[in-house]
Amino acid sequence: MLREAVAGLLLLVGGAVVWPGLASAAPSAPHYPVVWSFLPTAIVAASENGPDVPPPGSDVPCKPSAEHPYPVVLVHGLAADQNDNWQTMAPFLADNGYCVYSLTYGNDTSEPRPVDQIGGLADMATSARQLAAFVDQVLAETHAPKVDIVGHSEGGTMPDYYLKFLGGSKVVAHFVMLSGVLHGTTLWGLSDLYALGAAYGYSAEESALVASFCASCTEFLVGSSFITTLDAPNAHATADEAATCPYDGAAVDGVSYTSIATENDELVRPYTSDFIDPRCAGGRFGIGVDNIVVQDQCHLDEADHLAIASDPVAAQDVLNALDPAHPRRVHCTLTLPAVG
Repeated sequence: MLREAVAGLLLLVGGAVVWPGLASAAPSAPHYPVVWSFLPTAIVAASENGPDVPPPGSDVPCKPSAEHPYPVVLVHGLAADQNDNWQTMAPFLADNGYCVYSLTYGNDTSEPRPVDQIGGLADMATSARQLAAFVDQVLAETHAPKVDIVGHSEGGTMPDYYLKFLGGSKVVAHFVMLSGVLHGTTLWGLSDLYALGAAYGYSAEESALVASFCASCTEFLVGSSFITTLDAPNAHATADEAATCPYDGAAVDGVSYTSIATENDELVRPYTSDFIDPRCAGGRFGIGVDNIVVQDQCHLDEADHLAIASDPVAAQDVLNALDPAHPRRVHCTLTLPAVG
């Protein structure tokens, strides 16, 4: 099939290997081939399967182990789906002994293919309600007390609405963000241009046109009502705490946060937009925060916004975030933009 042909080609150029020390699965865990490539693999996955087909290693009947008691829910990014976004991370986590689940959200299934496969287009509050229902299903199926969430792009943004406003903080242990947008993106000045147009009344029709196809798109911009709501201080924060932690509202009591970013992110500007002020960690909020830049660990890592979802360095960071009591050494590996 096309997938096998592309996988074989990637092997020849060194783009699809199981890097030593990365896929050291638990003895009882199944083995799924892990292809360390994003764009080529995503294209093949999208061409062969639809958004309702889980990636390898996901949605397989699974009982969480004592070592990894929380199922991992993978949340894709804007214009993606569970299938094309997680061809690397799903099998990688399954091979390392995790129960893995994924969903496609925010897509309009009434549209013809391939438009029906484009996820994340609904407004993020609506998508957060879809995520809440899915997490409830995972908890009911696995009988686990909580889940962990690993999200890429919009999947590193929208779930925080679920944590903050829909009760997700009670059932989520770890929230790991890959190029998330908790504090909005300037998108190389687009947010300023959008705000200027709004101030002069020039953007109403344009906004309506964009929202008719992608209600979430403008929600990512710095200063949007969604980002402002997400970043607003929690109701229980004192004035001093709100001043010390201007982004306190993006972190909810009881959840451990890990933000993984790349300096080469062409969509999230600044690339540290999903970072949470470490001064907000601990204290009476009980927030755990870890902010990571992949280039600080590996000078060979040139992952961009897409490739970070299949980056071996970021994948190791995800493992360490999910199981901080047993950290593993991060292997420095050449990773190319888009391709991986």
